[in-house]
Amino acid sequence: MKLNESKYKQVVNYVIEGINEGDFRKGDWIPSINEFRKKYNLSRDTVFAGISELKSRGIIDSTPGVGYYIASTKLTIKHRILLLFNEFNEFKEELYNSFIENIDKTTTVEIYFHNYNRKVFETLVNDANGKYTSYILMPGKFQGLDPLLQSLSGKVFLLDHCHNELKGKYSSVTQNFEKDTYEALKFELKHIEKYKRIFMVQSEAKEPYERYDGLQRFSKEHGFEHKYLNNITGKKIKNGDLFILVNDRDLVDVLKQAKKQDLTPGQEFGIISYNDTPLKEILAGGITTLSTDFKLMGKTMASLIGKKSIETYENPWILNIRKSL
Repeated sequence: MKLNESKYKQVVNYVIEGINEGDFRKGDWIPSINEFRKKYNLSRDTVFAGISELKSRGIIDSTPGVGYYIASTKLTIKHRILLLFNEFNEFKEELYNSFIENIDKTTTVEIYFHNYNRKVFETLVNDANGKYTSYILMPGKFQGLDPLLQSLSGKVFLLDHCHNELKGKYSSVTQNFEKDTYEALKFELKHIEKYKRIFMVQSEAKEPYERYDGLQRFSKEHGFEHKYLNNITGKKIKNGDLFILVNDRDLVDVLKQAKKQDLTPGQEFGIISYNDTPLKEILAGGITTLSTDFKLMGKTMASLIGKKSIETYENPWILNIRKSL
């Protein structure tokens, strides 16, 4: 989805005009995302784009759980960055905030979202050409993008997930989904040995298949049955099943089915869920999670801005072992 510049600029201009007219001083709180949504009838993504520009320019900062406040009135800009994310969620927000915290405050960043739509991705990139000094992109599973990226007048960086054909051509900070899954399962082997079958459940086409490649490698080495599932609708849980779940809806479905069958995660069957959240720390006594360090990803990407050399980094994984395993 392309953000309408005039719409998200309403948020930017509201704050800047407020500063110029003396309505906002350093330390004053600005309206919340929801308040801006109601004030201008905007989507959350559009409001966040305005907030992101203000924050990247050092005009505002945030206090977690409280809101955004005026941090400075200095508007000097020397570097302009396009940040094109695949979607907006709490993990990408953590990545974004870390990136903003670690770049030069004279840099401005404009954020857009393609929502896994190839046509939207290409339109946004083409429209951005020549308007920025750097382009930080999340191309995901899209293939054949090199000619488009080569046409950009500025340095290109890749973030989070990209097709193998692009690796090594551009500076990047990405996840290695096959390697991360394999290494995490191997690290957990002493907890996994009690299970007989491992199911990888990915219900959305946008998710990287490489995770299952990692599971297959691990299962072949250690003699586990394994299967890839698009969904778990109507599936009964058997003793010795281990579910690796990407989508939180599938996690809820497995827990509902376990309740029907009077089964307990970590005893008759197991669960590993991707991407940790505070809720998973307490849900069903604690859900084992495998995540990447999004905060470090943002910090590492910030460190690459301004470097002439091509540098590639694989972001490390974080394993939280809890009762569900």
